[in-house]
Amino acid sequence: MNLLKDDLRSIYVDLLIEAAKKYDDLVIVEADLMKALSTNRFQDLYPEKTINVGVAEANMIGVAAGLANMGKIPFTHTFTPFATRRVFDQVMLSVAYSKLSVKMVGSDPGILATLNGGTHMSFEDMGIMRNIPTMTIIEPIDGVQLHNMFPQIIEHKGPLFIRLARKDFAPIYDLDQEFTIGKATQIIEGTDVSIFATGIMVHEALKAQKSLLEKGISASVINIHTLKPIDVEAIINDVKKTNAVVTAENHNIINGLGSAVAEVLAENYPVPMERIGVKDTFGEVGQVDYLIERYELTSRHIEEAVLRVIARKK
Repeated sequence: MNLLKDDLRSIYVDLLIEAAKKYDDLVIVEADLMKALSTNRFQDLYPEKTINVGVAEANMIGVAAGLANMGKIPFTHTFTPFATRRVFDQVMLSVAYSKLSVKMVGSDPGILATLNGGTHMSFEDMGIMRNIPTMTIIEPIDGVQLHNMFPQIIEHKGPLFIRLARKDFAPIYDLDQEFTIGKATQIIEGTDVSIFATGIMVHEALKAQKSLLEKGISASVINIHTLKPIDVEAIINDVKKTNAVVTAENHNIINGLGSAVAEVLAENYPVPMERIGVKDTFGEVGQVDYLIERYELTSRHIEEAVLRVIARKK
């Protein structure tokens, strides 16, 4: 696999295939969307480790819970709304309440659902999963991060939700970058404002940072790749240097990254804050270039939020 050129879907399936050589108990449980994530490549090599339950996502979670209870290492795969909204009760009771280690992958989060439109465009998935006790939520942003975190994903104890882009995703990290589930990764240090971003919004935050620097504004950019448990210490430490915050997420601002960071700040270190994200509305059909403008998720919108929050600080 080429971690700097391949899309996340290809890298993810390559990692599953490699892991299956090491872990005899690894299995995948599908809901008839194997072509979408290319897990049919895994099935071709490991048919005995593949279960396709058909278009029955709740059953997929139930089967995965049963497999985990038997000591297997199950991964489930479907589009993000089907991995969260449609299966909430099964995830809550069969997996989390039972303290089982099921790795649940939701693909095409937020605007990345593009032409599948509003019914498939999940802006609330992290909020749904964030409400579940013992749940861990991660969102790798490039192939290096996905690859370097994968051993931790395999070994993780308890329910784990992985928000995964399928298609082309520009690399950010060098091959030797280290990551830890539950620990934020600072990409750039700044003194005037802290930008906390997740998923595709990390790219937009980095573009905003460059533009702001030309205006004499020094911005930190921190990748919050683990929404839950959120890295309270990293957030507070950076904000104590900047005293101003902008969050950026491909998700509803309600109960996502913006809410999580606001909770940390309100309880520990209140400062002026702005949230970039979807403003409590539904999705629609469109390509990413259109949707990112439609929902005000671009680097320009981050930059404008930074200027507002710095003005409030002054």
